[in-house]
Amino acid sequence: MANFNLKQRVIECKIVYYGPGRGGKTTNLEYVFKAFRKYTSGDMVSIDTKGDRTLFFDFLPMGLGKIRGCDVMLQLYTVPGQQKYSSTRKMVLKGVDGVVFVADSLEVRRKANLLSLKDLQQNLKEMNLSIFKLPLVVQYNKRDLAEEGMPIMSEEQMEQDLNSKLKVPSFTASALKGDGVWPTLKECIKLTMINLNKELKWAG
Repeated sequence: MANFNLKQRVIECKIVYYGPGRGGKTTNLEYVFKAFRKYTSGDMVSIDTKGDRTLFFDFLPMGLGKIRGCDVMLQLYTVPGQQKYSSTRKMVLKGVDGVVFVADSLEVRRKANLLSLKDLQQNLKEMNLSIFKLPLVVQYNKRDLAEEGMPIMSEEQMEQDLNSKLKVPSFTASALKGDGVWPTLKECIKLTMINLNKELKWAG
């Protein structure tokens, strides 16, 4: 739920990058931070651990202009993908306004993608949120690995696995190269803003 500071006329929105470990969540944010540095304020905080690149979160505020006279600040977070960090993922999800689910295209990561999506759905449910109603975008990352001869899943297979029921916008990407990173985030921002406008109308 967006945080409204009426005194300062600021609306803070939170978008969380979710997905299996080593799938490219942090790489997405690193690219956005470097490519759109002039639109950010402050530094991106990254905590690396042995076994999972991001332990807690990446923090990246972005100025998005105004909605109904209020400035909008966007906070981008990632969650640790490994199962042992379940409590941290739940903590980071609190107050979420939109989600980017980053799936790993490698064939050997198929099960990990499915488990992570199920985990996301369950964690949202525990917070009385529905994965079918929350602004959500799916990204099929690491498509460039096919050029290196690595066995990756087809886009059609990943759509069937991860998006056949959700039916949300999906994008192919190579976060390492930056391909598809901005279109993915741009769509999630758009959906989040639409949802935020609905909340504002309902509230007043």
